[in-house]
Amino acid sequence: MSAERTEALDVLRDVWRGKGQTAADLDEAAAEGKTCKRMSDAGVGYEDFAAGDEDLNSAWRTRLEREGKLDRSGGTVRDLVLGSAETR
Repeated sequence: MSAERTEALDVLRDVWRGKGQTAADLDEAAAEGKTCKRMSDAGVGYEDFAAGDEDLNSAWRTRLEREGKLDRSGGTVRDLVLGSAETR
């Protein structure tokens, strides 16, 4: 990991801790199926993003891979914010 990226992650983690947020808050915020009511009411969504039998996750992965943006390191948003178990 580059020094710039490491520094950015440290700043992000400091902000997260400074707001008194915990891993439980992160888990709650990332809850499966949680949507913004205002956006849902406006008909904004990704339902039409996947073509045919492809599910939404596969469609996103395919698009990110096509654009050269797919990171297969296996990390999670939680690891990004709080640091992986190896760095704690």
